[in-house]
Amino acid sequence: MKGVFMHRGMRKRLLAVGKFPNTVLGIIQWALNTVELWCGGLGLSVNPEKTGLVAFTRKRKLTGLFEPRLFGKTLQRSTTVKYLGVILDSRLTWKEHIDAKVRKAQNSMLACRRACGAMWDLKPSVVHWLYVAVIRPSVTFASLVWWPSCQTACTKRKLSRVQKSACLGITGAMRTTPTNAMVALICLPTGFGGPE
Repeated sequence: MKGVFMHRGMRKRLLAVGKFPNTVLGIIQWALNTVELWCGGLGLSVNPEKTGLVAFTRKRKLTGLFEPRLFGKTLQRSTTVKYLGVILDSRLTWKEHIDAKVRKAQNSMLACRRACGAMWDLKPSVVHWLYVAVIRPSVTFASLVWWPSCQTACTKRKLSRVQKSACLGITGAMRTTPTNAMVALICLPTGFGGPE
C-alpha cells in the first residue's frame, strides 16, 4: 500500500504519509493489523504500552480523529519521540532536543570539574581537548537535521552558554569576560552560539 514505510533497526518504526489525518490513521491501523497477524503467526507479541504515536503536522489541533488500536489497546498520541538519539517533536521545532543536548553538555562540563576537584586542576589543554573531542560532538550530533532551529536567538543563547562554560574552564578567566574574546583567544571555531 502506498504511503506506508517500515524501518528496521533495533526497534521497528512505522511511518505513514498522507494529506488527510483520518486517511493516514486508517493506513496506520491497516499496518498495525498486519503487524498483529504477523506476530500471531509467529507466536510473538508487541507491547502497546511501549508503542508511541506522533502526528507530525503544522496544524494546531487534530480533532475528531480515531485512535489506532494494537492488540486491543488504544495507542495514545504523544508530542515527542526519540529516534536514533534525536528527539522529534510533533511540530519539528527541535526545542526539546536542543534543551536536552545543552543540559547534557552542561552536566558533562560540571562532571569534569567535579572529577578534577579543587586540588587537581586540569590543564587548559586537557579541558580544551575534552570540549572539542567529547562535549561539542555530542551536542552537534545530527545537527544536519536540526540546524534551522539554530537561527533563533533563544537557541543561539543556549548554545553560547555551553561554549562560554568551556571557555571559562579552558582559560580560567572571570565570568564577566566576553565570550567572543575568549573564543578568539582560544581559537575555537565560531558559529556554535558564538560570533559568526
